[in-house]
Amino acid sequence: MQSIDRALRSLAASALPLSVTIPGAALALLATATPAQAQAQAQARQAPLLTPETVMLTIDMAPGEPPLAVTLAELMQAFRVPGFSIAVVKDNRIAFSAGFGVTEAGGTAPVAPATLFQAASISKPVTAMGALWLVERGKLSLDADINTQLKRWKLPESPLAASKKVSLRRLMSHNAGLNVHGFAGYARGTPVPSIEQILDGSPPSNSPAVRVIAEPGSKCLYSGGGVTIEGLMIRDAAGRPFEDFMAERVLRPAGMTSSSFAQTLPPELAARAASGTGPDGTVTPGKSHVYPELAPDGLWTTAEDLARLGIEVSLSREGKANHILSQAMTRKMLTPHCPDDPGKPGGIGLGFGVGYGGHPGQFRHSGANEGFQGLMFMDADKGWGIALLGNSDSFSSIYDRIVQVVGDAQGWQYPARPLRDGDLLLLVAARRGVDAALAQYDRTRGGKDDPSILNLLGYRLLRQNQVADAVRVFERNTLLYPKDANAWDSLGEAHARAGSREAAIRYYRRSLALDPANANAKRQLEALER
Repeated sequence: MQSIDRALRSLAASALPLSVTIPGAALALLATATPAQAQAQAQARQAPLLTPETVMLTIDMAPGEPPLAVTLAELMQAFRVPGFSIAVVKDNRIAFSAGFGVTEAGGTAPVAPATLFQAASISKPVTAMGALWLVERGKLSLDADINTQLKRWKLPESPLAASKKVSLRRLMSHNAGLNVHGFAGYARGTPVPSIEQILDGSPPSNSPAVRVIAEPGSKCLYSGGGVTIEGLMIRDAAGRPFEDFMAERVLRPAGMTSSSFAQTLPPELAARAASGTGPDGTVTPGKSHVYPELAPDGLWTTAEDLARLGIEVSLSREGKANHILSQAMTRKMLTPHCPDDPGKPGGIGLGFGVGYGGHPGQFRHSGANEGFQGLMFMDADKGWGIALLGNSDSFSSIYDRIVQVVGDAQGWQYPARPLRDGDLLLLVAARRGVDAALAQYDRTRGGKDDPSILNLLGYRLLRQNQVADAVRVFERNTLLYPKDANAWDSLGEAHARAGSREAAIRYYRRSLALDPANANAKRQLEALER
């Protein structure tokens, strides 16, 4: 059997195909240049910003050992990311786009710039642009009570909303006091509810009813349920299906010709759609879930199309595009309407997160559906941005690192989150084995008293079906932190997955003895002791 190191090098060389496109503007430039200039420009344009062999990070190992360099291919392999697509914007133009890996776990079809992925919650700012188009034409009001604008379905009255009403502005900025953070979607071939059934939580809906749970305007409370109501308002005001209206008034004007809110894609787009992937690296049953809510999570798109949307918003802010919204409305969209922290800049605009890190021109949104995750980020002040879409439940663990590497090479400022300590240990385990990861933890933990690090590593391994390794990690955690109830709970779960019923019961009881309020341990014990 070949070593992990050799297998990963082989993956970097052959199993991560790279598909790159040169923008049309670059081709036009080449046509007017001298032969020498054209050759130099072609080489510059074709030089990829990212390849499978790009070193994404280095990890300091034991004294005397060389640092562990982790390439993009190895990062994807460790986190079970079969493929992703990237589009990079410079000077408000797409400067680079590429696909990495494959469209389906275990398959051979390469991801290309034209590959479609589910955008998940990145659908929300796209939906917001449709709603604001209607606001500018007097068909919707930003600040009126939504029940005066909804036609067939109404949000039930609540004493919490007696003096302050739920408005479209509050729905778009997650400031309406509504519940239901997100949606799980529906396996293909199973019954799918209507929008009204989803909002009322009635069968076959698999989510709770969308209701007021806090005074509108009192706090930032992220609500996919609220954006579902926003989508219903768009449908009612437009007098036509939501997906048709969005295609005509937002997607096509933005140049998003490979995008659709339809849950049954037309054949030409369906042929280019990626399949979702679970945390264990297996294909999502049915290849993808259906998201009938549409407005908060239903968009299928490409990284290039998301980049085009970012460019449209960026230029419209300066009065230079405005194919969808006016300059004034675009600026209103990118103004914080619900600050995450009143003492700090930034917050939630009308659809996008805006102005983080003291950069008022920056706007972004991320997304996660079953088997798909992605990120869109744009700096309108600088004219640069990036869009990333992946077919994995674990893609969010690495996409910030991808943006950081690309951004650092370009001299861009991006508020990246570093990889967590437990995820760094996962990379060590992928390259050197779990013994090396545990030794690395012992060397680096110093005086930190934090059982969450090994707990994260253990769950990463467990979800990748590396059950025996996960048991060893959780056992080490209970040895180091014997008074931590969660450490024993996790060890119980790992033994249950391994089929060790008596051991699982023993460790769940230990967890309950330390924390009698541990509801999960109680539920698991009831199931195991039947």
